[in-house]
Amino acid sequence: MSTLSAESLLNPLLCTAMSAGAAADDAAIHTGSPVGKAQQAFDTAAHAAQSIPYDHRACRTLMRGGSKSFFAASLLLPQRVRDPATALYAFCRLADDAVDLSADQAGAMTAMAGLQTRLDAIYDGRPQAFDADRALAGVVHRFAIPRALLDALLDGFLWDAQGHRYTTIEDLYAYGARVAGTVGAMMALVMGTRSPHALARACELGVAMQLTNIARDVGEDARNGRLYLPRQWLQEAGVDADAWLRQPVFNPAIASVVQRLLAAADTLYSRSEAGMAALPRDCRPAIHAARLVYAEIGQQLRRDGLNSVESRAYVPTRRKITLIARATRVWLVAPDCAALQHSALPEVQYLVDAAAVHSNVHVLAVERAKKRNADESVARMTDLYGRLVQRDPVVR
Repeated sequence: MSTLSAESLLNPLLCTAMSAGAAADDAAIHTGSPVGKAQQAFDTAAHAAQSIPYDHRACRTLMRGGSKSFFAASLLLPQRVRDPATALYAFCRLADDAVDLSADQAGAMTAMAGLQTRLDAIYDGRPQAFDADRALAGVVHRFAIPRALLDALLDGFLWDAQGHRYTTIEDLYAYGARVAGTVGAMMALVMGTRSPHALARACELGVAMQLTNIARDVGEDARNGRLYLPRQWLQEAGVDADAWLRQPVFNPAIASVVQRLLAAADTLYSRSEAGMAALPRDCRPAIHAARLVYAEIGQQLRRDGLNSVESRAYVPTRRKITLIARATRVWLVAPDCAALQHSALPEVQYLVDAAAVHSNVHVLAVERAKKRNADESVARMTDLYGRLVQRDPVVR
């Protein structure tokens, strides 16, 4: 539902140090340490998952039939990022449907157990025979996507199935972190953005988009027996949440709560700008396009009088095209380092922490693979030179 780079360029000094000091690495990242164990698991499962075939078209069809805004923005992504992003979306969409379409809570728990089993197989490098699972297996191992992010996503889906209650805006942030902040973090890792501050901004962009979705779908959710507006805000506006849910109607009190929610989303959209400037240049237009289009949903809702009970705001196609064209200029924007350094929203911090740990493992894996390749090249050249000398003593 949310959007948010191929591997980043690594610090040349780190490359030199790693090449010269592999023994020091082994001492620092010993087999018994948590990072060492993660490294071993990464190496084993990544090798198994890299070449598993799948039908990319099946994953793309899921994206095209799901979020139109996400699909439109994805067309601006470079191919190296678009394919893994499509794989992530396909699994997330199927997982959401599996839980959301369950007949009751028992069915939802059964669906969750099945999804956990599928994730076990994906992270073991032995995905089940689903195109989305096979595609995801390659992505999570290539880009070191931590299992904690996908587990958090499934938690959010389960909250929906269980009819979770949201009393405060912080409760809603926690929900948004799970169902959308996770996607922002995974997209950032796929793009190659691995710094904690950039990851925080990616998660917050996902939360902002989810708040926009909630503001837009107040009536639709209520008719399905779901209420995401903070109950504390409703109480402050003089609305009995349970009574209103039984008979949802639009009134100035509901409008005031929707306005507060859009204001909270706008704050997070503003914070996300710094994160977008920290992305690889060829990834910025797509993410900025998604940010502009989603924020415009809120603007359209305001133009509609904040009435998302009786109608559903949408951004006209011509307006989307204008916003997407504007987004293509974002690659010129220089990063605002001060804004990038803001502390993460507390509700997304655990996602940032999880991604940061696995980022270290990923960097080590990339560097060790590069060193192995370099060592193998030197060995091949030495062997070739030796054979040439044997055949022709004149060779120096």
